[in-house]
Amino acid sequence: VLLLFVQGGQSMIFSLSKSEKHRFLLVNSLGRKWEYTFTTLVTFGGAAFASFPLFYSTSFGGAYWVWMLILFCFVLQAVAYEFHSKPGNTFGKKTYRTFLFINGLFGTFLLGAAVATFFTGSDFIVNKGNIALVTIASDPTARVISGWQNGWHGLEALADFRNWCLGFTVLFLSRTLACLFFINRMKDEDLVARSRKFLLYNAIPFVVFFLTFVIWIFFSEGYAVDPKTSEVVLQQYKYFFNLVEMPIVGITFLVGVVLVLFGIIASLLSSKFKNGIFIAGVGTVLTVLCLFLITGLNNTAFYPSSTNLQSSLTIQNASSSPFTLEAMFYVSLLVPFVLGYIIYAWRALEKKKFAAEDLKDDGHVY
Repeated sequence: VLLLFVQGGQSMIFSLSKSEKHRFLLVNSLGRKWEYTFTTLVTFGGAAFASFPLFYSTSFGGAYWVWMLILFCFVLQAVAYEFHSKPGNTFGKKTYRTFLFINGLFGTFLLGAAVATFFTGSDFIVNKGNIALVTIASDPTARVISGWQNGWHGLEALADFRNWCLGFTVLFLSRTLACLFFINRMKDEDLVARSRKFLLYNAIPFVVFFLTFVIWIFFSEGYAVDPKTSEVVLQQYKYFFNLVEMPIVGITFLVGVVLVLFGIIASLLSSKFKNGIFIAGVGTVLTVLCLFLITGLNNTAFYPSSTNLQSSLTIQNASSSPFTLEAMFYVSLLVPFVLGYIIYAWRALEKKKFAAEDLKDDGHVY
């Protein structure tokens, strides 16, 4: 979610920039980071498949219209950066910038709406007993374990306003983080000044939609799991109780929210403060991590079924085999090294602030 600042910046290509020089700067500053978001999203999908195969098959196989739209948005991004400044570009730069805008606008919103279903539920049924059936030639789907219960295949999530709230939260958060990134990296003072102005425009709706979603979720029913019987039931204030009953998670959540707000407010109040992206970035990581934790820990169904409560997926009934989980555990030990490489590569690409004249002699211009 932190790395979605790339998408947030893309969604402001036509509004934040008022000249070709500024658009050129924005595309190239974001172009040096777009692989981070793309690869981490793919890694999330791979890790989800290895650790929770039933979740992967249920969500990606059932709500495939949502995931296909998200994938399409990110394919557009890859194509846009690859061909934006290539010689003989018959479509023109504006076409590929439009592709970047589409990825920035719809990619972030759809991701937020998809994640919101971890709290609001989805329309599916799971029947593990089907795996023991003999395949019927006339019905190749007879052994399907999980099935979606409507023809919208994930798009029905847009009928729940709570999903819209988190979708808009992720969209405006990504735009807010992009403004903080531009303030930190840009040498062009006019662009920095416009970024501070746009920071206010995007931070306000972000806070409004975030508070709306969080308060709504905390005061509504959640999907609780009986630790003895594994029965899934609706429990009032479940997600709020998860924060209270897991104090470390609750405190971390509050710290994350405070850091995000501090990074935004300090950047708005002081024209000399330019490190908001790092403070708000850490806060974003902590806040989103805690939101994920309260959906699965403390006897909670992390991928609930609104159609059949007992089909809801939990860490216990959706996880992979002990062998695979052990392998994933050892793989996760490499995470600090991966983070170290990202920090190293980031610093190597950001030795000095962005200026249009410095890009003329660059070996790789987007």
